[in-house]
Amino acid sequence: MAVDLVGELASHAKDGDYFHFPWGNMYLPSFLTDIGITKFVVLEVLIATIMVAVFVPMAGRLRGGQPAKGRFWNMMEVFLVYLRDNVIVPSIGSKKEAAPYIPYLWTLFFFILLCNIFGLVPWMGSPTAAITVTVVLSLLTLGIVIYTGIRHHGALGFWTGMVPHVEGKIGPINLATILNPILFVLEIFSFFVKHVALCIRLMANMFGGALIIAVLIAFIPMAAWSVYTWIPVLFASYFGAVAVYFLKLLVAFLQAYIFTFLTSIYIGMAIHQH
Repeated sequence: MAVDLVGELASHAKDGDYFHFPWGNMYLPSFLTDIGITKFVVLEVLIATIMVAVFVPMAGRLRGGQPAKGRFWNMMEVFLVYLRDNVIVPSIGSKKEAAPYIPYLWTLFFFILLCNIFGLVPWMGSPTAAITVTVVLSLLTLGIVIYTGIRHHGALGFWTGMVPHVEGKIGPINLATILNPILFVLEIFSFFVKHVALCIRLMANMFGGALIIAVLIAFIPMAAWSVYTWIPVLFASYFGAVAVYFLKLLVAFLQAYIFTFLTSIYIGMAIHQH
């Protein structure tokens, strides 16, 4: 019973063909589910629509030479400028090298951030709590990094350039002859592991936060067998859940920042090899 209750409370961290509300489930139309449209897909389309509605008009005004006016637009400009000047450009190397990737990295940050924040809205859901979503985001980063490396160094130069330069000899034997094959295997393995860690880190943080809140709230009915245990458990669980909720809000921004920052680092590493 406790497991079922936790599963129901954490349902917004799971994908499905319905939205769970206090009064019941709202199922998606069958013609959508038949083509693979799920709750998280609906939320991702909604998030993409919000981003288009916000950033396309903003870009149009800035392109026309009009400054951002109003608290909301100034806040968005602060986010964009901070990411560009303090995260993206320093990580990649220079403004000229970073310029082609800034639109993608801006989009990546706000898409992940909004996906995370939607997980804090009751009865919605966090698409980034699903491994399928974070895998796609990581594959996009992997594809861009490989494309960038090949564009700058060529196909052979990109993969072989991961190996650090080795000098020295042990008697007549050149160290590079021995170490380069080993280092090549290790560097290739490390290269793909870093991108796997991208998706797992994001998914685990978002799903874990939802699960912790669900477990804390589930303690309340489980302690209802006695008023002497129920009241302290009620207050402890409630304030614990509220504290974790605000921690999740911090994590929502932090994970979007980390994903964007690491993507920038990986792009910079593809441009500036050993």
